[in-house]
Amino acid sequence: MAKIRIGTSSFSSKDWIGPFYPEGMQPREFLKFYAQHFDTVEIDATYYRIPSKSMVEGWNNSTPEDFIISAKFPRSIVHVGEKASPDADKILHPEHTYDDRDTFLDNIAGLGKRLGTLVLQFPYFSKKHFTNIGPFLEKLDRFLSDLPDGFSYGVEIRNRNWLKKEYAELLRSYKVAMVLADQAWMPHGDEIEKKFDPVTSDHLYIRLIGDRKEIEAITKTWEKEVLDRSERLDRWADLLARAAKRQINSLVYINNHYAGHAPETARRLSLRIADMLRNG
Repeated sequence: MAKIRIGTSSFSSKDWIGPFYPEGMQPREFLKFYAQHFDTVEIDATYYRIPSKSMVEGWNNSTPEDFIISAKFPRSIVHVGEKASPDADKILHPEHTYDDRDTFLDNIAGLGKRLGTLVLQFPYFSKKHFTNIGPFLEKLDRFLSDLPDGFSYGVEIRNRNWLKKEYAELLRSYKVAMVLADQAWMPHGDEIEKKFDPVTSDHLYIRLIGDRKEIEAITKTWEKEVLDRSERLDRWADLLARAAKRQINSLVYINNHYAGHAPETARRLSLRIADMLRNG
């Protein structure tokens, strides 16, 4: 049976002290404790700055050898700068990213066998960036062709109408994972399946992000679940169970903004999948 790894997006929330981390635990101890309960994590901090080699070494020292760490590409690469909006003139021109890209890949490679998928998380693109999917795919093709071999890559987009067969085919040609994001305005993975096969590499990569505006109207602390995502979790469990039966491995990462407390949501999703696989 294929491997389904489920973890959270980041492990550093101090709101988890009590409901997940023991009272009094120091942040430097979080990852070691986390790795006793989950077998993978997605590092969000790499989006904001390139991790140092010593930071990567710390992740290695805090996790077992069979633990998997995925990470986001830094914003300086994805946006070609540190602004919230990408540079429309430089976006997806690889020559503008070489210094940061090569430093990032060199440092993150220190994870060795622990290294999972490296995600290019793109924002919603307005017409000032790309008038339609065509120019985006042309630039993405060039960008992906320029990425160094030896790494597992994923691409996430936030333009719902760009989730088309030609997008999947481009990613598949490079064996790059199409990131399935359960996010405010994006479709569920099973809706995408009705149009085309979203498996574009040797594994599925799923991010349960949620609706930031919706949940922050209820809470801005992350010690418990405050939204019932049971219906959507059942659908994700079904999708993942079916993928496993096709011998497709999966990486799934859950954000606090999805339901309110990512560790509990991850636990519940794991139980749903196990039940589906057990009952055929």
